[in-house]
Amino acid sequence: MMRHSTTHPPAMPQNQNGNGRPRNGSGGVLAALAKSRETTLFVVLILLIGGTALARPQFLNLQNLRDVLLNVSIISLLTAGMTVVILMRHIDLSVGSIVGVTAYAVGALYVAHPQMPVIVALGAGLLMGIVAGAINALLVAVGRVPSLVATLSTLYIFRGADYAWVHGGQINATSLPPEYSRLATGEVFGIPTLALIALVVLIGLSVYLKQFRAGREHYAIGSNPEAARLAGVSVEKRVMMGFLISGAIAGFAGALWLARFGTVDASTAKGIELQVVAAAVVGSVAINGGVGTILGATLGALVLGVISIALVVLHVSPFWEQAIQGALIVAAIAADTLLARSVAKRMMRKRDHG
Repeated sequence: MMRHSTTHPPAMPQNQNGNGRPRNGSGGVLAALAKSRETTLFVVLILLIGGTALARPQFLNLQNLRDVLLNVSIISLLTAGMTVVILMRHIDLSVGSIVGVTAYAVGALYVAHPQMPVIVALGAGLLMGIVAGAINALLVAVGRVPSLVATLSTLYIFRGADYAWVHGGQINATSLPPEYSRLATGEVFGIPTLALIALVVLIGLSVYLKQFRAGREHYAIGSNPEAARLAGVSVEKRVMMGFLISGAIAGFAGALWLARFGTVDASTAKGIELQVVAAAVVGSVAINGGVGTILGATLGALVLGVISIALVVLHVSPFWEQAIQGALIVAAIAADTLLARSVAKRMMRKRDHG
């Protein structure tokens, strides 16, 4: 299980560890529970897989497991990027539109240049995502527009521009070279290439957050923005970096989406931002900032991905998927709220008696 470094930026409150959670000394059992949220999610994931397999043994076939890995790979990437933003008490609702426009744009590049190298196509998606992320970053960090309003606006702007550009058109898998499609169909030691690509990005982002001062400053800002500012943290710079990371990952995910599904149009990835937020919150990323890990966010995406496949295998109406996601979000937020209140009360009692 990944753990954050015990070295903190100056703005980190003294009662918190590297991921913004209370230390054992101040929170007792509740603090231990907070630290074990990733373990709890892993146990829930195993129970989901085991329970579904008992009800429908065919669930544990290689194709279902491969589908889970492929589907969760893209969602987990987007959730990781969203995690960086949420850590600072912001949100990026534009990721679905960025995925859609970059997926179509990379496909259009292949239509115009069939011999384009795969690395160039992925780089193009990454670059377009950075541009979109920069727009969000300027609106939020420089323009001081609330991130909810700013990214909701760019969600519609990017999607509207996509519809105007596509104009009812479509990119088909036949327009893509075989080597590009192999990003999704290929395997290394039985593991889908797409999942391995996602894993590399997730590990890199996790190392950034826990090993680099810039990454730990995201936690400090989420824990207490004013304290972080007084401690010398450039809040605007870190907020801009967070939105650039989220945009870059969304653009990269858009390029991978094209390889995964082959056929894209103006409605590609529409509404996926809600699934990404759900995965982050279920994965113990606190919506009020300062708490969360890439591992937890990834496990949240895996839990939701397994639930989606399990409902299909169990022949349950897909409408229940959204209901379950909503219930999990409420449960996660309620747990975080109760935990924060209980720890705060314990600290107050300790201070009063100290």
